[in-house]
Amino acid sequence: MTLHYAEILIFCKRNLLDLKKFISFALKYVAIDKYTRSKFSLLESEFFKPYVIRGMAYLHNEPNVIIHRDLKPRNVLLVNSCADHLKVGDFGLSKLIKVQNSHDVYKMTGETGSYRYMAPEVFKHRKYDKKVDVFSFAMILYEMLEGEPPFVSFEPYEAAKFVADGHRPTFRAKGYTMELRELTDQCWAGDMNKRPSFLEILKRLERIKEALPSDHHWHIFNA
Repeated sequence: MTLHYAEILIFCKRNLLDLKKFISFALKYVAIDKYTRSKFSLLESEFFKPYVIRGMAYLHNEPNVIIHRDLKPRNVLLVNSCADHLKVGDFGLSKLIKVQNSHDVYKMTGETGSYRYMAPEVFKHRKYDKKVDVFSFAMILYEMLEGEPPFVSFEPYEAAKFVADGHRPTFRAKGYTMELRELTDQCWAGDMNKRPSFLEILKRLERIKEALPSDHHWHIFNA
């Protein structure tokens, strides 16, 4: 499988950036959290093409791993002109790690990122690795299918604390097939070692796509 730079806005890998070009480039995109529930069928379709997952798989490719640490709807950018492509953006909190062993964890800053999408180990100031991004992905996936943020009735900090205590959002949407629920459960597992990689997520979503009937309610895999 070939992973492309094109799936990511890799601001963090450039030492110099022309300001005019940056402004022109940035104006092409709008964060998906600006869209209403009526737009979610479109967003789901684009989300699963799957640009974001391939982009994150590229970031997590060892040995030079970039942990985003703030993956959330506002940082998943939709091309504004024709709304047919998603990209991962905003690497202000990202961390570059040179991985020696796949299961190594690292002492990094706790409570980094956005509370509502934060992995429990980050909230608890424990050592962590790239799987914190997988946890955040699960929360985004939940929000896109449910049409509202996880634990929407909680303040962000309280939501993160609730999640760190072992709670997870309740599935309500008809778009959640059993296979998709199982994948989401694994992605937001409390034990980071039980979370799949983005490459594994990509393969499993392809299998889910193939198994879905053409009249599936959410049409999340249709072009």
